[in-house]
Amino acid sequence: MTFSSLGLDPVALNLGFFQIKWYSIAYITGILVGWWYLLKLIAQPGAPMARRHADDLVFYATLGVILGGRLGYVIFYASDMFLDPIRILKLWDGGMSFHGGVIGTSLALILFARKNGLNWLRVHDYVACVVPFGLFFGRLANFVNGELWGKPSNVAWAIIFERGGGPLARHPSQLYEAALEGILLFIVLWFAFWKTKARYDPGKLVGIFVAGYGIARFCVEFYREPDDQLRDFAASTGLHMGQWLCVPMILGGIYLIATSAKRRERVEPIAGGESVA
Repeated sequence: MTFSSLGLDPVALNLGFFQIKWYSIAYITGILVGWWYLLKLIAQPGAPMARRHADDLVFYATLGVILGGRLGYVIFYASDMFLDPIRILKLWDGGMSFHGGVIGTSLALILFARKNGLNWLRVHDYVACVVPFGLFFGRLANFVNGELWGKPSNVAWAIIFERGGGPLARHPSQLYEAALEGILLFIVLWFAFWKTKARYDPGKLVGIFVAGYGIARFCVEFYREPDDQLRDFAASTGLHMGQWLCVPMILGGIYLIATSAKRRERVEPIAGGESVA
């Protein structure tokens, strides 16, 4: 199967003087759907924030994703951009790093929580539950763009990405990541939030997310082609840059899960109502 036969175009709307790309729509959709779901979560007993906080949080989180994601990409994947700083500001030139986005978002949430007198770790727990939406839409956009394709393969669903993947059929690794990082991770977090009392153990939900994402990304990288500028790095270390960055995520996530019960305390909901033990 060839990518061109799918009839996909990175540009969703082309007015000649103005273009709207699927990647931009993916970002906006992920933020809006995540905001909607976050409001569902904080409506439950014991929420760490009120509706007024959630509205402001979206701004902080979005800023953290964009700044952290871009700087993370430059630091981890394209350090040559520091030689031409203007390129860093051109978000369309290059890409975004999820690991950098995590760091940027975490710092933004800590700042937000301190400003509003909230428990920063419990705020992270709730935000972690909505991130899979953005990951799912983002990976679909990667597929539509015909980028970040996988290694050569002869599986029945392999695709020839003519725009950069050459004549070889390859794993559609973007879809693997959409399924694992988006759908499966959302289901796990949904179960933990709605069917258990995980949200009352500060750090457990964000730990599940961080470890779950790290494991999913680490596994998919075995089927994904490394970035051109990091092929030598992957060959010399035996792992892709993305896999090395996932190791501390997995370890950190396991730590947060294992120690979360010790942090449990009587939770007084910000929006009022009964406390939860």
